[in-house]
Amino acid sequence: QMQLVESGGGLVQAGGSLRLSCAASGSIFSTKAMAWYRQAPGKERELVARISRGGNTYYADSVKGRFTISRDNAKNTLYLRMDSLKPEDTAMYYCAAGAVLFSNYVPRDWGQGTQVTVSS
Repeated sequence: QMQLVESGGGLVQAGGSLRLSCAASGSIFSTKAMAWYRQAPGKERELVARISRGGNTYYADSVKGRFTISRDNAKNTLYLRMDSLKPEDTAMYYCAAGAVLFSNYVPRDWGQGTQVTVSS
């Protein structure tokens, strides 16, 4: 089982930027496909972006061109760079470790989340 700890959330004005980090431990980070999810109040948790063991990335249409997912295997850390933030990006953001099966991401371990609030 992998332990995941997110950081970097906060309050930002629309159009601003944030970088989220997810520190991983307890398993071999480089063997995991990693992802960022988010959940807004009253809504289901949704996949924001994922990155494979080899560095291939996928983004939800709502964040494509604004968010960038990356990983540093030497530091066991996952990142999410968020630019041009919009109020609708307001949510709790979660880091996940899992695998890609038949083109679908299957999360196994979750972090506790970090809150991102974008003011208009």
